[in-house]
Amino acid sequence: MRWGHPPCPGPTVVAADYFQSYSVVGLLAVIGVLFVAVAFGAGRLLRPVVPTPEKLLTYECGVDPVGEGWAHTQVRYYVYAFLYVIFAVDSIFLFPWATVFAAPGYGATTLVEMFIFLGFLAVGLLYAYKKGVLAWT
Repeated sequence: MRWGHPPCPGPTVVAADYFQSYSVVGLLAVIGVLFVAVAFGAGRLLRPVVPTPEKLLTYECGVDPVGEGWAHTQVRYYVYAFLYVIFAVDSIFLFPWATVFAAPGYGATTLVEMFIFLGFLAVGLLYAYKKGVLAWT
């Protein structure tokens, strides 16, 4: 032990602080689950239960249901939505790279990483184009 310096805390003190921070998170998670359970339980106990045939009907924008319940949808619309989400979320990663690119010492590495990332996006877009996914029919 050097003069003027307090002794280092032992491993049990560090572990206690470490687990104490996780115990706070665990306690908040338990309180959140209990809050939701109490809210659902109170809703179940307090709501009136009077089922009638009108209440049990399927409701769609004020129109009575006609025909069967299964509707066929085109998969291509999901593919467009999926492609949009992929490219929209991936383009968000360009903004942090732009801020790091301005920092001294990170310019070349960030630029190379950005072009590799954009290359992957370009390959994905080229694949979708070759498969005919982007052709609107």
